[in-house]
Amino acid sequence: MAGVVLASALVGRALKRDGTDIFLPFPPLLAEWLPHVGPGTAFAVMVAVGVVAWGPALAGRMRWRNLLVVGWATSLAWTFALALSDGYAKGFATRLTSRDEYLHDVPRVTDIPAMLRDFTSHILTDQPGAWTTHVGAHPPGVFLLFVWLDRIGLGGGPAASALCVLVGSSACVAVAVAVRALADEDLARVLLPFSVLFPGAVWVGVSADGLFAAVLAWGVAGVAWASARRGRVSALVATGSGVLLGYCLYLSYGLALGAALVVAVIAMTKAWRTALFAALGVAAVVAAFTVAGFWWITGYELTKVLYAGSIAQSRPYSYFIWANLAALVFALGPAVIAGLRHAVAAPRLVSSGVAVLAAAALAVVLVADISGLSKAEVERIWLPFGTWLVPACAWLPRTHHRWWLAGQAVLALLVNHLLLTVW
Repeated sequence: MAGVVLASALVGRALKRDGTDIFLPFPPLLAEWLPHVGPGTAFAVMVAVGVVAWGPALAGRMRWRNLLVVGWATSLAWTFALALSDGYAKGFATRLTSRDEYLHDVPRVTDIPAMLRDFTSHILTDQPGAWTTHVGAHPPGVFLLFVWLDRIGLGGGPAASALCVLVGSSACVAVAVAVRALADEDLARVLLPFSVLFPGAVWVGVSADGLFAAVLAWGVAGVAWASARRGRVSALVATGSGVLLGYCLYLSYGLALGAALVVAVIAMTKAWRTALFAALGVAAVVAAFTVAGFWWITGYELTKVLYAGSIAQSRPYSYFIWANLAALVFALGPAVIAGLRHAVAAPRLVSSGVAVLAAAALAVVLVADISGLSKAEVERIWLPFGTWLVPACAWLPRTHHRWWLAGQAVLALLVNHLLLTVW
């Protein structure tokens, strides 16, 4: 895979040199070479050293609920520290305030019901009052979150960034909950430090895609948890998880592929009752948005037109169909890649529950790649799917876990301090 990464860099530079504008200063990533340090640098190194040195041991002996809280807090610290390595303003407070981002259009919304009814009328850029890039390229669910945040007095960049980092960093806990439900607690404990030091945290702080990853993760985790239980609480959790999964459809069109993860969980557990309640939750969200005036299919079709006329025109499919995978490597890290390699060689060595999750996530990534609807920038766009490839670390020899954790941390620190990423 290192060869693919190197080839993607060399071919990307050759394309740029020959006049093909792929809009990537540092292919295959949307970033530019700019070595730097910032106020979060020392803290990020401290968090990394702490997790590598003591994470596996603490994960093995702490009470489960306490472990989940500590895992979330550590992931939050890791993500926030990486963001602050670019400086408070550039790395955190203003990341979502550019003219292409969601907050740019928040002041336009004076009537939320009217916004939802007319949303599709402003997707195409040749229409009067077209939405800014990220608003128009997504369903209204994520934009609505930032509008609501503004309505309760938490408008502006710092609050929006805080929401993304706070929610996004919780994905590691959701993955642990799912693995415990589908495999066993010991394996969930082993994997949690790898989820905490997920190199994709570079883009979780700060991008809305990090928030998307966590919402999808909690939806899948809730279904997995409910599938292992019966009774009223199980039904309520399944329905609530369905609501989260339904809302995912209105955060990003690409999150529809996340249904494969849920289908994989249901197929493995045969929890048809859970599937029914989850489906009711999804249906409730779809019905609410439809009644409000936004029809998902219309939005999706218009967004495809928008994408076809964007910078995607100059990004060659023949390059990005494999360079995308190279970009994703930066978010996954060497431990996940090595785990996937071991999984292919000896899939039976680990619980079938983990194998199913990793296989479903890998299938989703490949489908997204082949579709051609994500050419570049997948280091953040595919965070919702990359999160579920972290369980592949279960195939790594446990005696080598600290070394692999160190590799994950070093990659994230190098990317964050040698490159200036857009998110």
